[in-house]
Amino acid sequence: MVAKLTQGFWAKTAKIILRNRILILLLIAAFTIFLGMQWQHMRFSSSQANLLPDDHPINLEYQQFLNQFGEEGNEVVFAVQDTALFNPVNFNRWNKFSKQLGAFPEVDFVLSTDNLQELVKDKEKQEFVLVPLLKKEPETAKEIDSIKKHLFNDLPFYDNLIFNKDSGTLRTILYLDKDIVNTSVRKDFILKDMIHLVDSFEEETGLDVHISGMPYVRTMNSQNIIDEIGKFILAALGVTSLIFFFFFRSLRATFISMCVVIIGVMWAFGILGLLQYEITVLTALIPPLIIVIGIPNCIFLINKYQQEVKKHGNQALSLQRVISKIGNATLMTNMTTASGFATFIITDSKLLKEFGIVASINIIGIFILSLLIIPIVYSFLSLPKTRHLKHLNKRWIDAFVNWMERIVRGQRITVYIVSIALLVISIIGIYTINISGSPIEDMPKNAEFFKDIRFFEKEFDGIMPVEIVVDTKNPKGVLKPATLKRMDRLGEVIDEIPELSKPVSVVNLVKYSKQAFYNGLPKYYQLPTSQENNFIMDVARKSSDNGNLLESFVDSTGQVARITTFMRDVKTDRMEQIEERLLENIAKIFPEERYTVYMTGSALLFLKGTKYLVKNLIISLALAIGLIALFMAYLFRSFRMIIISLIPNLLPLIVTAGIMGFVGVPIKPSTILVFSIAFGISVDDTIHFLAKYRQELTASKWKIEKSVYAALRETGVSMFYTSIVLFFGFSVFVISNFGGTVALGALVSATLLFAMLANLILLPSLLISLERSIANKQTLKKPQIDILPKDEDND
Repeated sequence: MVAKLTQGFWAKTAKIILRNRILILLLIAAFTIFLGMQWQHMRFSSSQANLLPDDHPINLEYQQFLNQFGEEGNEVVFAVQDTALFNPVNFNRWNKFSKQLGAFPEVDFVLSTDNLQELVKDKEKQEFVLVPLLKKEPETAKEIDSIKKHLFNDLPFYDNLIFNKDSGTLRTILYLDKDIVNTSVRKDFILKDMIHLVDSFEEETGLDVHISGMPYVRTMNSQNIIDEIGKFILAALGVTSLIFFFFFRSLRATFISMCVVIIGVMWAFGILGLLQYEITVLTALIPPLIIVIGIPNCIFLINKYQQEVKKHGNQALSLQRVISKIGNATLMTNMTTASGFATFIITDSKLLKEFGIVASINIIGIFILSLLIIPIVYSFLSLPKTRHLKHLNKRWIDAFVNWMERIVRGQRITVYIVSIALLVISIIGIYTINISGSPIEDMPKNAEFFKDIRFFEKEFDGIMPVEIVVDTKNPKGVLKPATLKRMDRLGEVIDEIPELSKPVSVVNLVKYSKQAFYNGLPKYYQLPTSQENNFIMDVARKSSDNGNLLESFVDSTGQVARITTFMRDVKTDRMEQIEERLLENIAKIFPEERYTVYMTGSALLFLKGTKYLVKNLIISLALAIGLIALFMAYLFRSFRMIIISLIPNLLPLIVTAGIMGFVGVPIKPSTILVFSIAFGISVDDTIHFLAKYRQELTASKWKIEKSVYAALRETGVSMFYTSIVLFFGFSVFVISNFGGTVALGALVSATLLFAMLANLILLPSLLISLERSIANKQTLKKPQIDILPKDEDND
């Protein structure tokens, strides 16, 4: 009954489509124009990806920190490591450069040799005052040498902040207005104004300026994403169209398919704009994904149309059968693919949720476009010529299908042994997989800004902020000697960890104040004693009122302080070791009853986000398997068929995971996507094969072996075509500059190749081997629903 209803539905759908061709095309055009108008709402992400849900405790602590101290990581740093900087012309040009930077309204403050303040003791007034390091513009090399020696030897407060004494590297720090750090204004300022100033400086002096800092890194990284979108779309179109033409040898079929996927790409951008989602490193992959996933729809539809034309030459009947026979199967395959992406919607990560929503919507959209446009366009065209149908009889394809059939007929035991061996080896490999929580690991290694990251890691020990917040639970509790000593002890622990930079906090200011009290002697750069403390604290407060750099390290009540350090790019296990060591020392140094201390910062936020996603990976993948199992249950009404259909799709995922372990590809946000995506796509082949198998089973009166081979010969060609298109289509991502995108493309391609072989060899083998247990009609009842309606001639 259900089968008849379903068959009737698709027959009616075919009639509606073919009778309303002009209206449907006009509606598609109107909807495409509407979505095209939404492009104006597209915007590229300006903020760092937050992988944790908004209500996660780690996120809540981070938001609390931002509320107290404002946006962290608003620094852009410039450095020159060249002795030529210390000649009069270049040194004065460096100071002019910092003045130019500070003149922009987007800049809050610039710290450079041009405006360094030195805390000195006014002997007449018996108070501390801030005086500029440069009293006037130096004119001779001797003057600059004197300034350099004074800075490097007598002002430890600025060590590792403005200079590296050992290498002679000099640094300028630009503090962006915190209100624009996560907006497009930041991007415009950096790309248009700041870069122009740097280029002018380098051109005039011949010096190489290294630039870094999270606002700059995020801006350049986002620009790389923007540049790659066009590259991916063109590459995906080029590769898929070439393969499509190679298989079909028809410019007309290739052009029609390209038009379908190009409209699909336009819809993808339009939906991003309509939903007002930011374009991130993930959503930027959706347009080329739509091309890669859309082409197989075109292959199945056009291949079936040409088969029908070859069989009876009736165009109207051929088009009607394309819709009525392939429609439901293609819908189911696209639903399973969309389900693989839709599983990301259940995660609490905004980044993955948006990716899942847009991807799944557009996959259904490309199915609708394929089903409507291809039959309608072909209805206006003449029948395919004989040369366009030659690909249906290619000998090498027949040889490939015959090879698979021979293996299934005579080497099933070998197939099972190889499958079990792969399973065991892969499970061993899975245990060696690492997790990567580095926010810069996927960035393009050859980009200049990435090389500068490594430079600053070497010279100043990192650029990724780690914040430690100390709540004394009492107003003005930060400036108490006991608190300062505890913060200093923690600072010593941080200083001992090679992957962390020298910490900066109010402690540095207090130490500097004592040094100034003792006439600037560097040996007195230390915390004051109890007797000295009251006077020194007064000076510290005055310094804060004078706009000192460290005013943002204590909140307005004097109750909460921050300790800032920067972390190098390290492996996740080492990052966790550092975190554990710091937390142990925090617990020892700061008693819980007197202090509330927590760690935060973008580096730790990304680490925790990655680990959170890994935990959700199992849930989302299990949901994808569950959803697809429900599709199978709906289609076949047989528990055995569900198990048989899942085995050849789960094995490639396990093999891929094993390969990741053996070759050292870590689990990270980009590679986490591989499994759900690949599973959702690879199961399409299973559906097409089992659909034809069910049809043959009914026609052959439940002769399983005969039905399996008939299904293998019938669907093998289309499955091979689509798998090759998907393999090379996803392979275009290996041209990316982003390591994560490269890994995503390579791993999905490999998984889909394994899945094709599993569905064409392992799946038929399993069906035949289980012939005895499922052959009897009481166990294998006639299905209540066929996803391919039965032909009048049992074709």
